[in-house]
Amino acid sequence: MFNPSRDQVRQFFCSAWKKHQERLPLVGAEVTAADIAARHPEYHALLSDADQALGQEWTPEGGQMNPFLHLSLHLAIHEQVSIDQPPGIRAAFEGLRARLGQHEAEHVILECLGETIWRAQRQGGEMDALAYVDAIRRKAGMI
Repeated sequence: MFNPSRDQVRQFFCSAWKKHQERLPLVGAEVTAADIAARHPEYHALLSDADQALGQEWTPEGGQMNPFLHLSLHLAIHEQVSIDQPPGIRAAFEGLRARLGQHEAEHVILECLGETIWRAQRQGGEMDALAYVDAIRRKAGMI
């Protein structure tokens, strides 16, 4: 499994955004990353300044969500939905998307994913994929 460093993740998003801005060809996950970034205008200035992006820190105490964590979670959700893993996430996403639109549906799933990760870390175990999909289904009004 690919396990990029913090700086590699930041460089990836900045590079994808720069290519998008310059209308250069995007390959692989860059296409999705640029699309996600385009839907987050609040991050455009940061993504356009790789030096600032690499040097800046976001902490929970500072009250700001780390933009690269946020973008990365969007990317993870896109991948999960595209391969329907965990099973059922695609149908749950489609239910949310029909009601809320794509971006808002992703944000609902992002909250569920963050909560699931937090629970797993707190309990010192694995993520509960079934509970994760059930939380999404509840938000979609499917259960």
